[in-house]
Amino acid sequence: MGTGRIGVVNGWSERRGLAQAAIGRAARRIRGHVVSVARNLWPFGHAPATRLLFAPHDLRTSDPTTAGDIYAGYYAFAGRTLRTHGESPFDSEPPSEAWAEALHGFGWLRHMHAADTAIARANARALVDDFIGKKRDRNEIARRPAVAARRLISFLSHSPLLLEGADHVFYERFVRYVSRLADRLNLALAGAVEGAARLNCLIAVAFAAVCLDGQDGRRRRLEFLLSDELDHQILPDGGHLSRNPRLLIELLLDLLPLRETFMARGFEPPRGVLMAIERMMPHLRLFRHGDGALALFNGMGTTPPDLMATLAAYDDARARPIEQAAYSGYSRLTGDRSLVVVDAGAPPRGAHSVEAHAGCLAFEFSSGARRLVVNCGTSRYGSAELRLAARSTAAHSTVTLDDRSSAAFGRVLGEMRVVAGPSDVRVARQDVEDGQEWVGSHDGYRRGLGAVHTRRLLLSRDGTALSGEDEITLTDKRANLPATARFHLHPSVRPSLIREGQGAMLALPNGEVWAFEASGLAVSIEESIFLAATDGRRRTEQLSIAFDAVATPRIVWRFSRVSAAPTAAARFTSAAPSETGMPPEPAQDA
Repeated sequence: MGTGRIGVVNGWSERRGLAQAAIGRAARRIRGHVVSVARNLWPFGHAPATRLLFAPHDLRTSDPTTAGDIYAGYYAFAGRTLRTHGESPFDSEPPSEAWAEALHGFGWLRHMHAADTAIARANARALVDDFIGKKRDRNEIARRPAVAARRLISFLSHSPLLLEGADHVFYERFVRYVSRLADRLNLALAGAVEGAARLNCLIAVAFAAVCLDGQDGRRRRLEFLLSDELDHQILPDGGHLSRNPRLLIELLLDLLPLRETFMARGFEPPRGVLMAIERMMPHLRLFRHGDGALALFNGMGTTPPDLMATLAAYDDARARPIEQAAYSGYSRLTGDRSLVVVDAGAPPRGAHSVEAHAGCLAFEFSSGARRLVVNCGTSRYGSAELRLAARSTAAHSTVTLDDRSSAAFGRVLGEMRVVAGPSDVRVARQDVEDGQEWVGSHDGYRRGLGAVHTRRLLLSRDGTALSGEDEITLTDKRANLPATARFHLHPSVRPSLIREGQGAMLALPNGEVWAFEASGLAVSIEESIFLAATDGRRRTEQLSIAFDAVATPRIVWRFSRVSAAPTAAARFTSAAPSETGMPPEPAQDA
């Protein structure tokens, strides 16, 4: 993945920014406490709900066999498995923080709902009754707004599972808890909930306002609040303020059922919900490679094919993907079967930067259904050190200067946020006779190194060549400035050096072969890591070009297709029995 140093916080402006963030969070918490006390003392308070009127649809994929694992005491969440040996999972020591968040979010109820057996229903009801009866929501992780919001949505969506065959005592206790949980989230929204967690909370309480009785006044107020927050967080081009493609998937999986729930209850869905869905769908297609996977930028990891298929079924437009997301800072270049996706924006700041990466001007490149150049991706459930390393510039297919990242990270209110980085990112593109040309620059290295990075890309019309140029412009005189251009390769690509290290051949599994050259500069093959494989992290390799940005301020490189994948007829011929009587090699897909 590279050894680039992670940007660290330094200077008065960063310390002042951290202090301002802490003061702002404290002020919002105080405001939330004041609102909470005022509402509790107000004699005409909100009456608790007594009936559940509707159960929303859960679009997330379920696996009935998981219900059997849970009944047997095996709880597999967030890449970790815990065996409880007959004890309550809420009494067990969680193997990771992400595992605990998944447990207290109750999203796993969908697996038990899918099983649809008397044992699954009884087991689910017993676990929920244990959680409610023993007030386990006092746990610090269970109290987190995003976790509580997921729990509220899960309880509403899978209430038929829990309430079928239940006695009246459990029904009343369950509805009372759901109503109180919605009240607590409403109060939390008056306090320090920010970023995507705020949007999750608003979606959850909107679900409750539609599904519970006596909520008409709250529902009308929440319609305006949710629409305003969606207008704020979902940009005009459909991207999210965090610039994280994964968040679009998660938000759509909640907003689509919310839209359906409003309509099923006879209410007009909030305009903000309809407009957000309409903008987000085409934006999500911008990141999609030929194999269906999404490009790995700013927190995106493994692409869930089942969820993407679900969202595709709701995509009414099915139009071509947008090619320039100016507000979100992404570009897409296409040439026949080849495409390039580029990070063309400054990193987000504040609460929206908790998963942001230092990958400005990084790109991914694919040919047909095969990805060649990628970024390392992210490991949401890995160690803190690995997650931070995956956010560094060295983990992206771009240029690193002086072994540093183009953005700096600092701990703010317990979260690793972007506290410094590119602020002036400029992009231009045009269609030329040879193909699509793209130029971008960023000033992420100006402050520390007095350097500006400019990258030029040209994707040929027939998709057989991607030409690139990286230029480092220095504002201060210096003796030298070590630089490295990295091109992380997908694990399926097999590279080999040619011409005594002045180029490389890239063999794809479908028989396609590409060549890489860098105008006479030495090319090396180094180890890398791919964190977005469906079967976990995988070792891979990267092409690396080391140069001195003072002596060589501009480098030129090129990917060109040497041979195309065998046609279907050729594969059929190769699959015929050989004259030696030996079985043929299995044919690769195109």
